[in-house]
Amino acid sequence: MVDQARARRLAKRISQIVAAALEHEVKDPRLKMVTITDTRVTGDLREATVYYTVLGETVDADPDTAGAAAALASATGVLRSLVGAGTGIRHTPSLAFVPDQVPDEARRMEELLARMRESDAEVARLAAGARPAGDPDPYRVPRERTDEE
Repeated sequence: MVDQARARRLAKRISQIVAAALEHEVKDPRLKMVTITDTRVTGDLREATVYYTVLGETVDADPDTAGAAAALASATGVLRSLVGAGTGIRHTPSLAFVPDQVPDEARRMEELLARMRESDAEVARLAAGARPAGDPDPYRVPRERTDEE
């Protein structure tokens, strides 16, 4: 029987432990700009997928995602030990680190929305001075009945 509430609580606790460990315990400089965004635990509590994002040193700098992935892969054993000590459950879940795609998708969606706003503004600008192509009132007017009918 899968207890979804327990899996969510464990996932939240794993996120907290891993984030704190990256900040205080693991001394790899490649992990300085890594942020844990989410954690998902399987129903049997045996595997945990930890999602992370990497920020650049400056706003314009590209993040070192390959270096962060290599550093997380090398620190997986230490992090799993810390998760086991911090959670106190019988079987410590195995950790898999996956780069989070949400920020990239959000940026792409914002760009699409900006293009659509520009397109809507262009259509509104063209429609401002437009006139109907045919009659001003293209709908049929009901015929008035005469006395003979």
